[in-house]
Amino acid sequence: MDAGQGLSTSEVQSIREALAAGRKPRVVFTAAAGQIAGQVGQVIELTDPEVSDEFVVVRFGRDELPFSPADLAVAPKGVTRRVVEPKPEPEPEPPAVAAPEFVLDTPRVPAQRQEEPKVEQTEKPPARRAVKAVKSKGPAGLTVTLAYADGEWTVAAQQGSKALAKPYVVKPAEALRMVALVDVPGVQEAVEQILGSERAEAEQQAEKLRAELAEIEVRLAELREAR
Repeated sequence: MDAGQGLSTSEVQSIREALAAGRKPRVVFTAAAGQIAGQVGQVIELTDPEVSDEFVVVRFGRDELPFSPADLAVAPKGVTRRVVEPKPEPEPEPPAVAAPEFVLDTPRVPAQRQEEPKVEQTEKPPARRAVKAVKSKGPAGLTVTLAYADGEWTVAAQQGSKALAKPYVVKPAEALRMVALVDVPGVQEAVEQILGSERAEAEQQAEKLRAELAEIEVRLAELREAR
């Protein structure tokens, strides 16, 4: 298994598509991962790479930790468990139970002294990844946008790369109240100028419609007199 190179950009995109389809792709840890190099885990989530370089969350054993793409490689097909596992040492056979008359002739095997070094070696935890377990990642930033275009005011909300609310239309009075909460010189004046321009245009249209309506009323009165 070649576990020397990290994930490429295309492989990260393939993992993202697999997660969206409900699968959990398997990866193998590279030499950059330290003492767990060669072992196999499952990708369960991809967080925001702009927040941290370690945005690939991998589950192996009972741990779920973030790694960078350089720490991982795509696992070959057919791998269903950890690739590098310590081979279990054969347990020493228990001493044969001798008959009472041969007890003095049978040497005792110091089984406890032989097993102690094996227990200490297999239970030693990896030191490098113990620090990663305490890392905490804050929530992604929240952005609320008030925009004006083509005579309409819209509001949208986005957290990180996820859209919480698509742009929806709000009334001009609501837009003015939102801007009033932002104490930034020039912003409220700009909004009031836009509203004033729209108000003037609406009044011109209303005057035009009133004049057209007056002409229609005169025409209607003339037609009634002609009966």
